[in-house]
Order: sequence, then C-alpha cells, then structure tokens
Amino acid sequence: MSEGPVVLVVDDEVQIRRFLRISLESNQYRVHEVETGQEALAKAAQLRPDVIILDMNLPDLDGVAVVRRLREWTSTPVIILSVRDADRDKVAALDAGADDYLTKPFSTVELMARMRVALRHAQPATVEPVLTFGAVQIDLTRRTVTRDGEPVRLTPTEYALLRLLVQHPGRVLTHRQILKEVWGPEYVDETHYLRVYFAQLRQKLEDNPALPKLIVTEPGVGYRLMVD
Repeated sequence: MSEGPVVLVVDDEVQIRRFLRISLESNQYRVHEVETGQEALAKAAQLRPDVIILDMNLPDLDGVAVVRRLREWTSTPVIILSVRDADRDKVAALDAGADDYLTKPFSTVELMARMRVALRHAQPATVEPVLTFGAVQIDLTRRTVTRDGEPVRLTPTEYALLRLLVQHPGRVLTHRQILKEVWGPEYVDETHYLRVYFAQLRQKLEDNPALPKLIVTEPGVGYRLMVD
C-alpha cells in the first residue's frame, strides 16, 4: 500500500472519482472519496488529509461554501475541479480560500503539478531568507533583488507585490487579495493599479515582458508566480 500523501476527493460523479482514484494512486497518493459537501467536512475533520480535491457542483452545498467552512479550522490545500469556467466562479473560490482552480476537462499532468505545488506550500518549513527563481534572486532579510547577479531597483510598492507572490509560490492570488494586502481593503476594486505595477515589475525582471515566464496573468482572476 502506498505511503504517499492522503487525498480527499469530493465529487458526486462516480466516473470522475474513479478516474481520479486511478490517476492519483498510480502517482503514490492515498485516496479517499465522498460525494457531498457535508460528507467532505466530516471526512476532512476525521481524516486530516494532505490535500482536498473539490468539485464546485455538489448536491447539498456549493463548493465555495465548503471551502469557507474548511477555512474556519484548517489550512489544508484545496484544489477546485469544476465545469464552471466563468471568472466570477474562479475568483469566488479563490477568495474563499481555495489554493487553485482547474476547469473540467483537465490535464492529469497539470493536476499533479498543481498538487505538488500545493503540498510544498503547505509543508511547514524554515523560511529561506534568500529565494531564487531562475535568474531572479530575492533576499528577504536585506530586502534586495538581483537579476543575473545585477541589482534590481524596485519601488516599495513593487517590492511589496513581489514579496507577496514569493510568499505564495505557484498559487493564484486574486486581484482583490493582492489589492487588499498591498494597498488596503478600501482599494480592492482598483484593478488598474495592478496592471501598471505588474507591467513595471515585468520590465525589470522578465527576459521578455510581453511573454512573461515568472509572473503570469490568470485572465480575469489574478496573478501567479511560476515555480519549477
């Protein structure tokens, strides 16, 4: 029997649960299944899984409601799998506390990659004061940034945005989350701020700002710091 991470799959479609079980177990995950939101809350409390894969359309509770209930007591990574692909649905789930969102049909390879990132993010570890992402190095202690060994001058706001992304590597941060953290709750609707400041960051950090590989846009939702 696999001794890998424990995954709780929450989906009312038998075929989806069967497909996920086969895919996950072949990648050394230990899988448990439920089909309703209430069962998910009870099983999560009993099982304490390492990651939860959650469908948005459940017969009793909406997926967003399940995420909110979970976030009252646990920080277990939650990855949404849903047929809903509207930006408002993605934003609602991420703002409620989900770690990631994939739409059906989805790539198994991409799901496994997202799960690995979520699990790394969830693991308690010593915070590294110096972080490297490709050619970019960030020293959180000295508050300095270099690219290819050369100093990069950032404004206080640019640095605050970069530090926020670095603290959540691989995770989608919504426009509202970023605006609230960096500018304050009264600025959550000022999305034009983000377009300006992220364009400036990309000019300073990306090889090709028009085709960013480090700081990527999730259209209509937010931004993500890409990690290997």
